[in-house]
This record gives sequence, structure tokens and C-alpha cells, in this order.
Amino acid sequence: MPSETLSPARRVHVVGSVPLGDADSVFLTVSGVLGNAISRIPDGETGDRLGWIGWQHGKLAQQAWLRPQQADVAYYEEDKRALFEIVPGTPSEAIRVANLGYADAALASYARFSALQRAGRLASALRFQVSLPTPLAITASYIAPSCQAAVEAAIEARMMDELQQILAAIPHGALAIQWDVAVEFAVLELGAPVAFDPPRDGIIARLRRLGNAVPPPVELGFHLCYGDLNHHHFKEPEDTATLVGIANDLVAGLDRGLDFLHMPVPRDRSDDAYFRPLAGLRIPPQTELYLGLVHYTDGVEGTRRRIATAARHRAAFGIATECGLGRRPPQTVEPLLRIHLAALDAAG
Repeated sequence: MPSETLSPARRVHVVGSVPLGDADSVFLTVSGVLGNAISRIPDGETGDRLGWIGWQHGKLAQQAWLRPQQADVAYYEEDKRALFEIVPGTPSEAIRVANLGYADAALASYARFSALQRAGRLASALRFQVSLPTPLAITASYIAPSCQAAVEAAIEARMMDELQQILAAIPHGALAIQWDVAVEFAVLELGAPVAFDPPRDGIIARLRRLGNAVPPPVELGFHLCYGDLNHHHFKEPEDTATLVGIANDLVAGLDRGLDFLHMPVPRDRSDDAYFRPLAGLRIPPQTELYLGLVHYTDGVEGTRRRIATAARHRAAFGIATECGLGRRPPQTVEPLLRIHLAALDAAG
């Protein structure tokens, strides 16, 4: 396979969660294995955050103006939780979300990240990556449909406040913000209920708004996802067409550059049909595309097979796993990271 298929630098992307004990362990393990194959590194979303937005259910339970009702919506049967509704009679000015915890976690982890850089244990060129869920993800997952409009506005306002805290505390040249886009694909593919219509237009408008809230030179990226609970998608994507369409419409409305974009590749898809729509992806030349085609279960050989097929439809891309690693056994983390490097070496 021609060596130009993979970007000559920044060839590996770490999506988000890593099931190790703390941020230091994540930083040192990931950088120790991947070295100069990465240019940004997350804190692993360790502890309560390993379940992606699962910890936000507890945050919502602390809001005095919300009350639980019986669960009737879930993208995975095994992940059903009580939905929340606004307490009747709550005045609109009281619908304000308290601390979501994302800024607190990012600032604490950046303190460790910068300390390790000062000590020479992390490369000085590495950026600190903060992965944030879209406000719609929290809303559509845990709020009753009849209350979603008001609650989503409150969650987005709080998320933007926390983004500003992160931007104020971390040097922009050292920071990368990744927006995690998963529930949006459940809306598009499964018709999950949302409080706006048409759903696709509303999703694009929201993603553009989130992207434009991140000022350069902070790096901006989007992780597009079909879910990963128990290593299963909520729906198997037929191909990359929906991913490409959303990415194209998103990029067209950004007022700033897009630095990186990640898309999933199911383990059993090494066929041309899955990758063919990538030929229509319209992103700027400087945007790094990462394909989540690394899978632990079929290792280097399966990864090489998917790389070879993707290369017939996209000239340059880096590689990643489909989603974060948070649901993996911790002992598989280092071997999985090494699969990335071995696959790159085998690819030339």
C-alpha cells in the first residue's frame, strides 16, 4: 500500500476514555506507547466519567427543578434509566443547570498534564485534548421529550460556561477541544425524539454552534459515533454516507477551521461499499481525518485489511479505534495501542 495513504505525522488519534487509574497513568501510558504518532492526548475520562455521559444522570438528579419519571427511552435496552421532567410550576428563570463537572475535570487534568510536560515526561508539542459531549446528547438521553426544549437550552448554556472556563485557564496553543457526536446519529437513524424539526437541520445548526464557540488557535475536532455500549452500535451504519453528509454540512457552516474529524468503522466492514462515500467528503486539506478502523479482536491483520480498503477511496487518513476505550478491560489498553503502531508499520 502506498505510504502516502496515511498522514506522515499525527497518524493516530485517541478518542477519549481510557480505563486506567488516573490521568497521569493515561498520559504516560498513551504517550509511552504511541510516541510521536500522536499530537494530542486526552486525560482518559477516568473514574466516574468512564461511562461517557452516564455520570450526568447523577448531576441532573441534583437539580431541584427536575424530578424523575419512569424510563421509556433508551438506545440500548440494558442502559435504561429514569428520565427527568421539569417539576410542574417551575418558573422559567429557575431552569438553570448547576455545575456539570467538565471544566473542573479538565482543569484538574491539565494541571497534571502541564506538570508532566515541565518534568520532561511528556513531549512539549503535545496538546491537551478535552472531549465534551454535545448538550443534545445529555438532553435526549435523560430528559422527557415534553421538557427537552427548555432543558437543552439550560444544559447548552452551562456547557458553554464550562467551555469558557476551560478556555480561560488553558493556553490556547496547548489545547484541543473534541465534541462527541453520538446521540445525534440515533436521532437520524432511529428517530429518537427531539424537540425540534426537521431533526437534521437542527442537528447541523447545533454542531456548527458548538464548533464556532471554540476559538483558534485552539484545535477543534468532532468525533462522530454510532455508540459503543458493550462494544455494540445502537445501529450498524450501512456505510459512511450519513457520516460524510453530516461532516460536509457541518464544515460548510463553520466560521473557523476544522482541525480533525473522526469516523467509526465496524469490525466486519472491510468492503468497498462501506468506504466508498468517503470519496465525497469535502473537508479542507488541513483537516486531519481519522478512521476508527482499529479493533482489538482482529488485531493488526484486520486493521491492515480495513486500511487497504479505505485507501482506495480516501487518499490520506490517520487511524483510531471506533470509540473511547473506557469499556475495555484495563489490561488490553497497551496491546490495543500497540496494534495501531504495528498496523502503521505494516502499511509502510
